[in-house]
Amino acid sequence: MTKIQSALKTIAAVRNNTDGCIVFCSLGKDSLVTLDLVSTQFARIVCVFMYFVPQLEHIERWVNWCKARYPKIEFMQVPHWNLSYILRGGLYCVPNPKVKLIKLADVVKAIRLKTGIDYVFLGMKKADGMNRRLMLKGYEENCYINNLQAYPLADWNQKDVLAYMKQRGIPEPVRYSLKASSGTGFNIDCFLWLRENYPQDLQKIYRTFPMSERILWEYDQKNPK
Repeated sequence: MTKIQSALKTIAAVRNNTDGCIVFCSLGKDSLVTLDLVSTQFARIVCVFMYFVPQLEHIERWVNWCKARYPKIEFMQVPHWNLSYILRGGLYCVPNPKVKLIKLADVVKAIRLKTGIDYVFLGMKKADGMNRRLMLKGYEENCYINNLQAYPLADWNQKDVLAYMKQRGIPEPVRYSLKASSGTGFNIDCFLWLRENYPQDLQKIYRTFPMSERILWEYDQKNPK
């Protein structure tokens, strides 16, 4: 069985139970490939992007790309579950002890209630690390489906993902550095990329997390021009 056949087997197992699905879409490579695989299989597809700061221009460009390529999808943007820990703990902002801490499971539950759709697709792979491997290994006998959450890319690796993207004409998503992670975050790689490419988005982040200006300030002190 090829990697694509394995993914389609997982998708078919979900499709046998529902004509609608939720795709958690970080707009990284894995989630874009997952969306592409399920795009023709369901009558209703709700994509969910979790943000730290809403309406960043470079993110909106990718949201619009997804909507143009897959016209029938719905796109929801919700606060990232980790944002609750950031706001409560006061990472680069004033701490707010009143913020309720949540987890991914809480976000999934809320999206299910709002959409009326039970099945969720996630782009996690065994190749992502030991914890993912151990978790997904336990779901093999059930087509990589557990608790109404499906993982069609479980058996894939980075090479498989890149090959599929090339075959399907999916462009390389935003990549802040050569590291594996592609998500927006409070790290020097992300902030340097934003300063160079989308300074207006960097300013939006500063307005929400004013103390994060220290990230580039410290970098510039150590690396004077």
